[in-house]
Amino acid sequence: MEDSQTKATISSRLQTIKQKSGKTYKQLAEETGLTNVYVAQLLKRQAQLKPQTASKLRSALPDLPEELLHEMMKPPLRSYDPNLIQEPTVYRLNEAVMHFGESIKEIINEEFGDGINQSIWFQDNGRNEVNEQSEDAVMRMR
Repeated sequence: MEDSQTKATISSRLQTIKQKSGKTYKQLAEETGLTNVYVAQLLKRQAQLKPQTASKLRSALPDLPEELLHEMMKPPLRSYDPNLIQEPTVYRLNEAVMHFGESIKEIINEEFGDGINQSIWFQDNGRNEVNEQSEDAVMRMR
């Protein structure tokens, strides 16, 4: 299992490769058949790359070295920086989950039984929505 320092180094290298490609998470998602959030999770070492997806990711990011591709196929150390909650977007997302979480859980249980909603399929279909007070990003998780 990788330690947090190794994870940070690998993630930084992956982000550099993505930036060099000039592609967005949405473009990478379209090329790999994954969701944009899942691609971001892969490049942050928060998700494990599956062998059947490796060649698609390699095609989408040709500069991705074999060594990093193999590292991405190992189970990641899923973690987060505790200071991340101070970032306003993350704070608001956390606030929304804390506020609506119990109701969302009840609806999931009502409609699907005693199951756990899998966040692996989250996709940000965000769009800007302009009203008189502000310009807001509308995010739908599906």
